[in-house]
Amino acid sequence: MRIVSADTGGALFDENYNPIGLIATVAVLVERPYKTAKLSIAKYSNPFKYDLSGRMALKDETFLALKLAKKVKPDVIHLDSTLGGIEIRKLDDSTIDALRISDRGKAIWHKLSKDLQPLAKRFWEETGIEILAIGKESVAVRIAEIYAGIYSVKWGIEYAMKEGFVRIGLPRYMTVEISKGKILGKSLDPKEGGLYGEVGMEDKEFEWEIYPNPIARTFMVFEAKS
Repeated sequence: MRIVSADTGGALFDENYNPIGLIATVAVLVERPYKTAKLSIAKYSNPFKYDLSGRMALKDETFLALKLAKKVKPDVIHLDSTLGGIEIRKLDDSTIDALRISDRGKAIWHKLSKDLQPLAKRFWEETGIEILAIGKESVAVRIAEIYAGIYSVKWGIEYAMKEGFVRIGLPRYMTVEISKGKILGKSLDPKEGGLYGEVGMEDKEFEWEIYPNPIARTFMVFEAKS
């Protein structure tokens, strides 16, 4: 099975480790043996002007996943929304009302579905490819999450080179390593079987550090300064 998935991750932090906004939305193509991405594309947001409600992330993820899917023709698309794997093309108002999710989640999807449901239906009619709201139960979504962390670090390095310093919160249970010409991201969860990702970068002179988030257990923080 060939899966395209998408996720948004990596948060720019203030001095108190509060998220200012999210940084990177990433779509990936994942194939057997399902440990990393064969291909990845990224879209950077402006974390200083970011809607943290979740609507912006899901919309960005859907559009980026479709962009990659049109190129690579996967068997299915997985989105990071835990709705039991339901097809996005079927998410009309009555279906959303019947979902076992919070009222806030239903309100978000009632707004999102106005754009995403007809888009998913049209894409399915043209290609036969389903877009599923499956969330982190999908290994492919988790790999997309790891890549979102990696691309956020890449953005952060560029930011630190210009502004002098950056502090970024990584997705849960992941760390990064930086070596000559690349950023390696790895899952820290031993139950995930060694999921990882890798992105190239230009060699630059800077200091960097990874350490646990002091106010959010299971999360790591990346800092860089020029």
